[in-house]
Amino acid sequence: MKIMLAVDGSKFSKRMLAYVTAHDEWLGKGHQYTVFTGVLAVPHAASAFVDAEMVRKFYDDDAEAVFKPIRSFLAKQGLDTSFVYKIGHPAELIAKAAEKGKFDLLIMGSHGHGNLGNMVLGSVATRVIAACSTPVLLVR
Repeated sequence: MKIMLAVDGSKFSKRMLAYVTAHDEWLGKGHQYTVFTGVLAVPHAASAFVDAEMVRKFYDDDAEAVFKPIRSFLAKQGLDTSFVYKIGHPAELIAKAAEKGKFDLLIMGSHGHGNLGNMVLGSVATRVIAACSTPVLLVR
């Protein structure tokens, strides 16, 4: 199975990764994993004052700050994974990447705000589910 793990470096992502590794009876080594994160774009007004390479390094460093502990954790679990990041709004990026990559399953952590919190605050998980036809497993 081809599985995308959407992460943001939060405790909710860590909880999701712990769930994945704890359920190796169906989420074990026999699958192809891609760890994905969305990096928010630097505002145009700010990027106008620095060169493109500096902005690219910012994006790379931001993504690596999320990926580094995950890389180590999943390597210890023996899971073969690839790591991908895109620049933009995380919910849109996750949904598009899941569709384009033809993943069989998307797994992500959720804050669990509930309906009222989602109406007031919005929710990446809610937006992903609405925009994505790939099956989504939310871990709270």
